[in-house]
Amino acid sequence: MKKILVAGANGQIGKHLVTFIQKSDNMEAKAMIRSKEQASFFEELGAETVVADLEESVDSIAKAAEDIDAVVFTAGSGGHTGKDKTVMVDLDGAVKTIEATKSAGVKRFVMISSFDTTREAILEANASFAPYVAAKHYADEWLKRADLDYTIIHPGLLTNDEGTGQVNLAPKVERDEIPREDIARVILASLENDKTIGKEFQVVGGTKSIKEAVESI
Repeated sequence: MKKILVAGANGQIGKHLVTFIQKSDNMEAKAMIRSKEQASFFEELGAETVVADLEESVDSIAKAAEDIDAVVFTAGSGGHTGKDKTVMVDLDGAVKTIEATKSAGVKRFVMISSFDTTREAILEANASFAPYVAAKHYADEWLKRADLDYTIIHPGLLTNDEGTGQVNLAPKVERDEIPREDIARVILASLENDKTIGKEFQVVGGTKSIKEAVESI
């Protein structure tokens, strides 16, 4: 049974992911949360919880990653925070989680990024969105150089619609929407398929089953 640490478990994608992991036959989740008050949702699923803050030390995150087989970074500062939180969570929090993963001796890492984190995307973004794209760009680049078995998932515009289980997934796709529930399913499928190691891809709603789409990457 593989144990998956979900950083950002209390977010919307994180909650879907922990739910799906707990329903799977070969994985169990360890939900990384900021405070014990967030634990009840995960405890009802039978998932282990660990309190650790992305704005604290690498060592505290590494402690959370003990006895773990893979780490998934689904955390984000959210659309209503300032540039300071974007730097501290989406960039520094991601980098610290990568370093903590290495420190804990874990090799597998799945990153939930932004749809387009190229340098061109930073230049094209408006003034309020550019810091977020830049933070994601450098976090992705850090991961690629970290000597981990990484997968970087670039989701389209996230919605709270019910998932369909159908996606369009490739290194480059047309920008479109995708339910958060389906991103959680894509993460799970990526953890189950070693073909996704060393890969990054964009994913939006589409017509191909998630398992088939991930298999074809």
